[in-house]
Amino acid sequence: MIESIFSSYAASTELTLAQALLTFVAAIVVGGMISFTYMKTQTAYSQSFTLTMMVLPTIVAIIIMLIGSNIARAFSLAGAFSIIRFRSAPGDSKDISYVLFSMAAGLACGVGAYGYAVVFTLLLCGLMFGLKALKFGTRKDALKLLKVTIPENLGYEEAFDEIFKKFNVGYELKKVRTTELGSLYEVVYALQIGPDTNQKELLDAVRTRNGNLDITLTMNPVTQEN
Repeated sequence: MIESIFSSYAASTELTLAQALLTFVAAIVVGGMISFTYMKTQTAYSQSFTLTMMVLPTIVAIIIMLIGSNIARAFSLAGAFSIIRFRSAPGDSKDISYVLFSMAAGLACGVGAYGYAVVFTLLLCGLMFGLKALKFGTRKDALKLLKVTIPENLGYEEAFDEIFKKFNVGYELKKVRTTELGSLYEVVYALQIGPDTNQKELLDAVRTRNGNLDITLTMNPVTQEN
């Protein structure tokens, strides 16, 4: 019986109502497992994304079922999806991995590999929980973005070097742009802030240097590519 669960996708290529309902239920189950894992391993998340994790495997499974082995349907579906433009901004890299995770689970359900879908979902969810428990990849020093507006007469390249060295903050200049018709500059730094650094004193020193213009420090850690 166990072997039949893992090999059912190769047994028949004809779609039946019973098979469709089983695929639908299996996709909902693996989607729920993925969504639950995401909620438990993330410190902050949106309801819309958790719902997406729940529904995405089912949608992918339905698409795969409807296509089957029909090449004409596959090309028609590709043409239909090519006219769709997704305007949402790219999310966190971890969110993207969960999207791919959900799509893979839905694909497995769609081809009838229910046993493999459940097993691999359990293994990957366990891996996510394990990495969360081990705090894999966590940095001791928080990497944050600092956006500072400075007047045009203040050299942005070395404006805050002395302050960053005083507070023992690692920094890298990421971006410079002009604002207010060129009368002001907005500079963006990636800061490596240690746990002992007093962030309020750091910001006070920065705003004293830039003449009390706008300052923004992200509270959530950012990745190196930012």
